[in-house]
Amino acid sequence: MIVLLVRRLVWMAITLWGVFTVSFFLMRAVPGGPFSKERKLDPVVQRNIERRYDLDKPLYWQYGNSLIKTARVDLGPSMRLRDFSVNEVIAQGLPISASLGILALSFALALGISTGVVAALWRNTAVDWSLMSAATLGIAVPNFWLASVGIVLFVFVLPIFPAAGWGSPWQLVLPVICLGAPYAAYIARLTRTGMLDVLSQDYIRTARAKGLGPSRVVVHHALKGALLPVVSFLGPASADILMGSLIVEQIFFLPGLGSHFVEAATQRDYPLAMGMVLTYTVMLYLMNTLVDVSYRLLDPRVVDR
Repeated sequence: MIVLLVRRLVWMAITLWGVFTVSFFLMRAVPGGPFSKERKLDPVVQRNIERRYDLDKPLYWQYGNSLIKTARVDLGPSMRLRDFSVNEVIAQGLPISASLGILALSFALALGISTGVVAALWRNTAVDWSLMSAATLGIAVPNFWLASVGIVLFVFVLPIFPAAGWGSPWQLVLPVICLGAPYAAYIARLTRTGMLDVLSQDYIRTARAKGLGPSRVVVHHALKGALLPVVSFLGPASADILMGSLIVEQIFFLPGLGSHFVEAATQRDYPLAMGMVLTYTVMLYLMNTLVDVSYRLLDPRVVDR
């Protein structure tokens, strides 16, 4: 396990360097600059602004200087958010985006696993058909459409939840449900398939032959093997939830990283855009590593190559 973590740490450093390099040159390859849309400035003022952000230096110098500062976790000042550094912007928005993603993923796991287990235990019945039909519908519905319908139903028609904002648990209910519901549908179908496969295994028949109760057989023996497909799905699901949170944050006006991610790209804020890209890269890589570690714990036969 230690070898796996060390290897993943090395590959994360290589991945971050590659993402940094590609993002740096792509942002500067686009015609124009971060201040090209401003009204025409006095040449002296223009030179002072460029000197402030090192834009007057050669491109190779900018790359090397930015790479060294980034390696020191110093992303520099934002070009658009006055008096704010990129580190400060990330420190303020990251807890909100991470909390939203973790809560949405937890909701999806709780709802999806329980639904999949019930559907597998009651297979080929009305309960199974109803739950799987709902799961199929949930897969087809995008989270931004679900968020729009949720606002109309539970904010205007039935004023149960607040429309937007951050600060109380009540304000998180709609964003978490809208973000996690489509993934709960995927998890439900995967759990049902995995549970049906495990319930037909010989060791499950042996456990039943020993006189173990149905609940003990399901919880202590069958569920562990049935969750392997779900764990494999969590890697890309975590990535999708994180990227989907950008849209949900915009809809519910949550002060996370989503708004900064979009504004940094549209306003050509080089330091902030780089900080957003690297932050999401680190989060996705850590989640995928956690999935791989969980898979090894659930199935010791898996060997990292």
